[in-house]
Amino acid sequence: MARGASVELPPDAVERVRAARVVVESKVHAGETVYGVTTGFGSLANVRIPPEQAEGLQLGIVRLHAAAVGPPLSREEARAMLFLRAHVLALGHSGVRVEIVGRMVEMLNRDLVPLVPEQGSLGASGDLAPLAHLALPLVGRGQVLVDGRPVATAEALNGAGLPPLSLQAKEGLALVNGTQGMVAVGILASERLSALTKAADIAAAMTIEAALGTDRPFDQRLQDLRPHPGQAASASNLRRLLDGSEITASHRESEHLVQDAYSLRCAPQVHGATREVLAFTRRLLEVEAGSISDNPIVLPESGEVLSGGNFHGQPVAVALDALAAGTVPLAGISERPDRAGDEHVTARDLSGVSRDLHRCLVDRDDVVLQVMLGELSSIRAERVGLDHVRTGSDESEMEGEDALRGSNVRLFRAAQPGDGGTDERAHAPVSDQRKARLETLPEAAAHHSIPARRSAIASTVKRRSQRLPGDRSSAVG
Repeated sequence: MARGASVELPPDAVERVRAARVVVESKVHAGETVYGVTTGFGSLANVRIPPEQAEGLQLGIVRLHAAAVGPPLSREEARAMLFLRAHVLALGHSGVRVEIVGRMVEMLNRDLVPLVPEQGSLGASGDLAPLAHLALPLVGRGQVLVDGRPVATAEALNGAGLPPLSLQAKEGLALVNGTQGMVAVGILASERLSALTKAADIAAAMTIEAALGTDRPFDQRLQDLRPHPGQAASASNLRRLLDGSEITASHRESEHLVQDAYSLRCAPQVHGATREVLAFTRRLLEVEAGSISDNPIVLPESGEVLSGGNFHGQPVAVALDALAAGTVPLAGISERPDRAGDEHVTARDLSGVSRDLHRCLVDRDDVVLQVMLGELSSIRAERVGLDHVRTGSDESEMEGEDALRGSNVRLFRAAQPGDGGTDERAHAPVSDQRKARLETLPEAAAHHSIPARRSAIASTVKRRSQRLPGDRSSAVG
């Protein structure tokens, strides 16, 4: 839906909305004191508002809080916000008219996306400012995104043949009181992190091969002794990815190294911890997305309107803080050396990777994920001497996974008869073994341009990801 799917307002939702609206209108007509309906807001909660001023009051709270600044949220995030807020109103506990929800559905289906600046929310206390910007187009104000560019709402509505709406009692408050800004951003960030955890497993498997590592640490018997679901999922992915690898098979019983560096051995534990946080965050966001985050809340069955604190976003805020903290180790573990005694990846080498990781998770640039993997793999490859091997003409046309295998697998496969090697090389120190293989193996495609290598790596990541199970239906993936 965030990417453009159509939505509809089913008949049972229409009935729920109407039932709640009847309660609000009955309170207004009876002259009862109801916060935000017949009173002012905040410190003016004890000030009575006559019915004839209700429309001005509701418009005023939207305009008052539409004070966010900064670059706009992405189209996907703004659409997700609009959908989630329409969903809350359609659950029938906010007291708005059917016309309000119907217009939000119409905007989604016509892709008239409100322009919502990303800075200015009250954070855990609620998304007043972002939701106010989301509501402005309903009354013909603010801006919307049309074909990716900001357009004045009045112009866009006129072009679509949609008149602006007026707000009646309770409706302005119902439009701005909730958590749909943070929930929308959180859900989409969780989806990106889900893809990143899988990509991290793929990058780890590729690094293990390039570093002449072993798959023994991922033995299921070992992993079962510490049965965290996230760790188990990551270890299972690594076993699938390394299954059938000649490189890891050649070093499974290696005598020249007691164990791999912990950045390789501990990949399931570190990646798994991120998966655990992701699972927690997803569960919380799923609950919040289906909840009534509003105040006051209408109870049509009893005819009551109750004030409470369901607008507060603390549960979501805690989860998203945890999600951010849980993401860091995926980048941190990539800074570790390939093997004990090998050269470290420097901060300068990783500066571009860190920037790309930030863009992928914070700035919502999904394409950058593949580039980041290319950077990581290129750095690892350069650390083991790939750039010192000339490119043979017979390799120059290799593409996709074949190109990657040309620059990695053929360089680091097990010694084969006819390679010109000796039996002693199989047990030589790692650095000597690499040097010997580089001297004797045929020319390979290691000197493709950096963009070509990244393209090859990205293609391989895509192909290898098909070996992994889909994780959308799993708590840990």
